[in-house]
Amino acid sequence: MARQHDAPAQRRGGARGGAASPPRTRYVVDGHLAFAPPGTTVADALRFADAAPERLALVLFPTPTAAAIDELAAAWDLHPLLVEDLQHAGQRPKLERYGDVLFLVVRSARYVDELEDVDFFEFHVVVRGNAIAVVCQDGRWIDGSDESALPPAPDGADDDNGTLLDDAKLLRLGPEAVLYRLLDAIVDGYVPVLRGLAVDKEQIERQVFSGDAAVAERIYRLSQEVIDLQHATSALTDVLESLRQGFDRYGIPEPLQSYLQDVADHLARVDTRVDGLRDALSQILSVNATLVGQRQNEDMKKISGWAAILFAPTLVGAIYGMNFDHMPELHWALGYPLALAAMVAFGVVLYVVFKRRHWM
Repeated sequence: MARQHDAPAQRRGGARGGAASPPRTRYVVDGHLAFAPPGTTVADALRFADAAPERLALVLFPTPTAAAIDELAAAWDLHPLLVEDLQHAGQRPKLERYGDVLFLVVRSARYVDELEDVDFFEFHVVVRGNAIAVVCQDGRWIDGSDESALPPAPDGADDDNGTLLDDAKLLRLGPEAVLYRLLDAIVDGYVPVLRGLAVDKEQIERQVFSGDAAVAERIYRLSQEVIDLQHATSALTDVLESLRQGFDRYGIPEPLQSYLQDVADHLARVDTRVDGLRDALSQILSVNATLVGQRQNEDMKKISGWAAILFAPTLVGAIYGMNFDHMPELHWALGYPLALAAMVAFGVVLYVVFKRRHWM
């Protein structure tokens, strides 16, 4: 059955799982993607984005290091509390604002079929002006089909971040468009996870009724995965609600409001399915406990029946084995065979009685 991964380490000395990758910067001008020149720094990205309202800069940190986070904090003048959050992974989804800086923690999920496991990946998102930074705390990008870190894209190649930068019309609406695209991709990624967990649930149901004694452990492990997924989705619901409450205050365009509402609707359906899956597993656990109790009761009936059958000849043998002088049966020629016959008769009668009552 699946195994639950530990929370990401609280780092940092270097990138986890491999060599550190430098930040990757993508420029967008009037909705059209353009790769940033080689050697572009996070400070350059912020200056580019702030130079004109139709500009947008996206900085990706696929395998962040302490030095990279410090550089981002200094160039973007981030609040110390925000920097502390960026330097520590293992957080639940949340939204915080520090002046004109928006900070989000979100978690994507991926179902690993060969392990029957759910992997969770944590992303920290910082939005300042027309610039947005995405920190992949687990050294993984959002594409659940790819175990590798964010794949490289040489200058002039097709963009490797099509998930976020593939809608020119939406990108003209500002950095929030990238943020909402990220949230949409994360929510869409929960659907195949639910499908995988649903298949596990169906297998467990068959396993329960087949009488497999190992099914209880599998139920508990799957329940833990569903609980972890529920924590991620329910916390993300709070994040979307916080974003919705800031529509008027921060002048979010109407198309983006509609887009976020669509993401919220998808997440609501995911939440409903997660709740249903958790309830179903609770019911399966109850049914399994009932079936185990019934099987144990049947076993006790059989043990008790055989104990009674064995007790009958033991009783006869105990009486005739006391060797008192005044026991006329001891001197009968047929005493011994009659005693054996009585033992067999008692045993047969008890077996027939228990068999009719379905104890045997």
